[in-house]
Amino acid sequence: MKLVVVSAGLSVPSSTRLLADRLTAAVERTADVDVQLVELRELAVEIAQNFTNGFPGRALAAAQDAVAEADGLIVVTPVFSASYSGLFKSFFDVLEPETLAGKPVLIAATGGTARHSLVLEHALRPLFAYLKAVVVPTGVYAASEDWGAEGLDGRIERAARELAGLMGGLSAARPAPARAAAADGFVDVVPFEEQLAALRPTG
Repeated sequence: MKLVVVSAGLSVPSSTRLLADRLTAAVERTADVDVQLVELRELAVEIAQNFTNGFPGRALAAAQDAVAEADGLIVVTPVFSASYSGLFKSFFDVLEPETLAGKPVLIAATGGTARHSLVLEHALRPLFAYLKAVVVPTGVYAASEDWGAEGLDGRIERAARELAGLMGGLSAARPAPARAAAADGFVDVVPFEEQLAALRPTG
């Protein structure tokens, strides 16, 4: 399986990249994945040029192809003005429509204070839901005080297991719930969607 890690950190070293690396290592402990890192800092100029001329440069095109071919994504952004960074959003703006449809995505962010932790729910999760990605239940936020503190490692491991499970198709591999067989006087259960379909006018 191919895992693509998108990091929007701007500095070197970067806490955003550090979180991306720790999430990647956790997924690798859970599943057999081929990892490719996309550093948005290195693509900033080509992303801007893509907006003005409509064509991606060679490095940006390679990153777009990697995301399109991925079985799953880890995306990590620093928090700016209580939301994801402009560079982070710009990269996903220049992807082709439907690129992320049905693709498992683990969302993560870093910031200077725990007060920005809701960025995962009010900014990142809605963005990737709009892009039709399948966002894992556990998002990971790391404030400055989280590094070396209890709790962060557990969130990283839990989110990594959820992503690995989705990438491996564990949910898709489970048999679909079958209708209950008639027995002991009970009749088959008809799903609500089928009941609604039967009410739609025909012709």
